[in-house]
Amino acid sequence: MKEKNYNLELIRMASFVLVIAIHVTNYFCRAYGKIPQGEYLFSLALDTAARVSVPCFFMISGALLLGRQEHLKKHLRRLGRFLTVLTVWSAVYYVWNRFYMGTPYDLGDILTEPTEAHLWYLYALIPIYLALPFLQVMCRGMSMKLEKAFLIVTTAAVILNYLLRFAGQELYYDMPLVGDRIYAYYLYVGYYLYKYRRHIPLGQRPALMICLTSMAATFGITLGVTVDQGSHYEGALTYESFFVLLAAVTFFLFMLRLGDARVCFREGTKRVIDLFCSCSFGVYLIHILFLDNYKKYMEAADLTAWAAVPGLIAVITLVSFVCVWILRHFGIGRGIT
Repeated sequence: MKEKNYNLELIRMASFVLVIAIHVTNYFCRAYGKIPQGEYLFSLALDTAARVSVPCFFMISGALLLGRQEHLKKHLRRLGRFLTVLTVWSAVYYVWNRFYMGTPYDLGDILTEPTEAHLWYLYALIPIYLALPFLQVMCRGMSMKLEKAFLIVTTAAVILNYLLRFAGQELYYDMPLVGDRIYAYYLYVGYYLYKYRRHIPLGQRPALMICLTSMAATFGITLGVTVDQGSHYEGALTYESFFVLLAAVTFFLFMLRLGDARVCFREGTKRVIDLFCSCSFGVYLIHILFLDNYKKYMEAADLTAWAAVPGLIAVITLVSFVCVWILRHFGIGRGIT
């Protein structure tokens, strides 16, 4: 059995906490004008930095799955598991929103709109998993030269899509394998960076500087447009944004190469990391229940963001982890987390 790479596990562990940070800070950022300017800037800074997390989840999948040779039955089991997870949690959030949060939802929209916004990740992942066995064959069959060419072509397509969308336009026909979204691209970039992590001619310090500079650009653009239009602007925070992409890719590469590209821990530390990472998907799925409960009774301006944001991130992460840890003691719980 191939030894687990703990650089990837560190990225995974950081990412599921940062996803919670995105959803918490969003609540305060969207209250622009209702909370003090300093609190908005604090929330926006955390939100901007945390945006690397979701691309990292896709890149981890690419690093671990693309290039593998797997039986079709394994693909079908993986796909069936994710369809089950999506069905169960869609039902949970439908009931939660309708009967507790008082949010109406038309079940006729289930194919185009999740019952809870954060479930979009599963909507994006399932089509990728449908195509995964074919993508694996493609990656296994490419030479290094073809892989580089494919990376260049898909990167150009993603940037072009972003620029056209920024101008309010779109391509007449989207590029196959990339489409009009960026998620399949992140999958391939993760595969490429992981495979060539020791050979990419970009040092750790430049990678970190590019990451931080890209985050600063995202922060500056968001703040500038927000002040200009008088309401929180989220366009620069999307995962298709060039600066979010650049920050995520350089963050992923930086983390991959820590410890000479293979971080080593003692057995006790490995067990702790393994425990947290085994619950990370479940934490992603369940944490909105606890955040929604806060939103139901507290307005963003009721408690200073300086205390509420880090407090909520810590408490929601801990409570979500404990709930998932308990659920995973049961067969059904493991199947849906």
